[in-house]
Amino acid sequence: MKNIIVPKDGIEGLKENWRSDMVSGFLIFLIAMPLCLAISKASGFPPIAGIYTAIIGGMVVSFFMGSRITIKGPAAGLIAISVGAVEELGRGDNMKGYQLTLAVIVIASIIQILFGLFKAGKLGDFFPASAVHGMLAAIGIIIISKQLPVLFGEQARGKEPLELLADIPYMLANMNPEVAFIGIISLIILFTLPTFKNRFVKLIPAPMLVLLIAIPLGLYYDFQHEHDYSLAAISYHIIPDNLLVQLPDTFLGGISFPDFSEVFSLTSIKYIIMFALVGSLESILSAKAIDILDPYKRKSDLNKDTLAVGAGNLAAGLIGGLPMISEIVRSSANINNGAKTRWSNFFHGLFLLAFVALAAPLIELIPNAALAAMLIYTGFRLASPREFQKTWKIGWDQLTIFVTTIVVTLATDLLVGIFAGVLMKFILHILRGASIKGLFRSNVTIEEDKGNYIIKVRGAAIFSNYLSFKKVLEGVLPGKNLTFNFSEAKIIDHTFLEHLHHFEEDYHATGGHITIQGIGRHKTHSEHPLSTRVFSAGLLNRMEFKLNDRQMVLRDFAEEHEFAFYPTTLRNMAKYKDFPIEKGKRILYEENLLSKYDINGKMEISDITLTEGAGAAMEESKMTIIHLSDLDFTIPDFALEPERMWTRFSELTFGKDIDFKEHERFSRMYYLRSDDELNTRKFFHAELLSFLEEHDDMHIESHRNKLLVYTKHDVLEPLEINELIIRINGLVESIKAKHGLFQESNGIAKR
Repeated sequence: MKNIIVPKDGIEGLKENWRSDMVSGFLIFLIAMPLCLAISKASGFPPIAGIYTAIIGGMVVSFFMGSRITIKGPAAGLIAISVGAVEELGRGDNMKGYQLTLAVIVIASIIQILFGLFKAGKLGDFFPASAVHGMLAAIGIIIISKQLPVLFGEQARGKEPLELLADIPYMLANMNPEVAFIGIISLIILFTLPTFKNRFVKLIPAPMLVLLIAIPLGLYYDFQHEHDYSLAAISYHIIPDNLLVQLPDTFLGGISFPDFSEVFSLTSIKYIIMFALVGSLESILSAKAIDILDPYKRKSDLNKDTLAVGAGNLAAGLIGGLPMISEIVRSSANINNGAKTRWSNFFHGLFLLAFVALAAPLIELIPNAALAAMLIYTGFRLASPREFQKTWKIGWDQLTIFVTTIVVTLATDLLVGIFAGVLMKFILHILRGASIKGLFRSNVTIEEDKGNYIIKVRGAAIFSNYLSFKKVLEGVLPGKNLTFNFSEAKIIDHTFLEHLHHFEEDYHATGGHITIQGIGRHKTHSEHPLSTRVFSAGLLNRMEFKLNDRQMVLRDFAEEHEFAFYPTTLRNMAKYKDFPIEKGKRILYEENLLSKYDINGKMEISDITLTEGAGAAMEESKMTIIHLSDLDFTIPDFALEPERMWTRFSELTFGKDIDFKEHERFSRMYYLRSDDELNTRKFFHAELLSFLEEHDDMHIESHRNKLLVYTKHDVLEPLEINELIIRINGLVESIKAKHGLFQESNGIAKR
């Protein structure tokens, strides 16, 4: 909307944003509480250990972390390491393994602190995205395999993931029906709730809804008391200690201290490296992903954040807690909930402390099968078929790295797996012409001419030499015109292009402009705009555009209605900068652009790809929008959307709804927000309000005298596009009537 005012930090930030941060903190607490218990149990730790970690991450780490709105706490991504350490170090004695693992966490946390002090945060730029996603997918498979026995109420017969997955028929044949019923119902809730389009339903945290169903079922089946029951002439035994969450008698009664007696054994050293490396990498990548989603475009100090996470892990390890990271799913939910500052993380920890202190008996009624369902769902999201499909769409090379990392991780361990993925990427690059020297050092020259920079990239532009390329970019002044020339680059890989894409977003935010040249000479592995590109001499003198079915239909529409049509994929971050579009979402790119000038100004119609969330929880969607610019009348900044139950809730965090007493129907139909209420009220005159009352599905956003309009969260067919143009012409006529500028529109679609 108008130039965004960045929220203040510290106590001033609390005074300014306490309401939105407290609301978001409470909603995150509802998600975090059951997940902390579930992650802790799956890690081989006492359930209270995850709560200790989240409280420390919220109430302590918040004050010195380097990021603004990340949520610190235990994460599913470290389950495989934690449970592996407990089992290997304990050798059958889980309590001893737990205490030895605490010592491992303490040493690993000291290494993390050193990472922060020696500015190792930049290493997050080194690891290829597909290898990291492959590691997370392997973790997802490990989580699923180890939680299936808990879901079915059956004792596991094996320990390795593939052994457990092969044992599924046995588990099904020997499951405890009451336990399995709770687990399966919980799974159904977790998988179906996100499919509901209603935003009010989406506001309900799925883990909390699971508990609201699972706890009464556990009471109905009398899980609190040991007993036998029969079903179909088969007897089953209920043991409360095995089926319900167990907490210590007092909140502090769960504190446990590390055992350093084997901290320098080879097994301990292996897990120290895993915790320090994987934990730091996950935390850094999560913080970077959340920076991209932050509507205020604040940048985390990754070194300071790594140090803060290390300090939090040191405190947690010393009292019996799990390791923490910047947890990506809870952090992205924090943004979607309207959080403004680090106080949202603090409030989430405070609510956890209060609930555990005051409602421990209620927590002890939670069935373990429900917690297992939450982790199986989390594991599925990390390793779902959609992850394979998304990776394949980027290119076969990325899928090769992704699958290699998964297979090697499952066959060995996480450390070997991720290095196997990196090695596979090196092999692919060498086969495609990258020199050994070029693997780690970029060949870049930069020329400056009157505030314009020309950056020429030669040889290989790949993940492993991006850090040296980034050093060159750090010397570029903000707000300038940059031209990247890749005409002499042999290969530009996906990770490099992804980093460049994020740099482009950030640089546009400074008022700068970026042009990319020379990539038309490179052959891509897929239609994805960030697919790896390899130089091809055959493309030197020709350009090919193969239109898909949608593009051919839009081309015909453009010809009929005198639009210029551009079927290419465009990254126009500056064009949409500061448009809300969808709170918590961002535009990745636009394509299929139709453009023309008419009496109302410049009209551009395009399909945009939006992303919501981050990491494995990231979802992509496409929709058609119309962008109006070069208007000859003044418009205040505002955002208008159909009013639903969830938009009333949004007033708490996203701004007051501007209502009009004389137009009650409009006020019921639409949620209108603006930082300039006075001028917005003047702008929405009677005729404009009456026009909008005739249409209940208009989304209109105004920023810097430009309008963005859409009607639904999907791509539009040509007939729907034409209908929307008719509405927009009517909208503009209503606006012009107020300004005395009304003219009969002779656009492509007359009323």
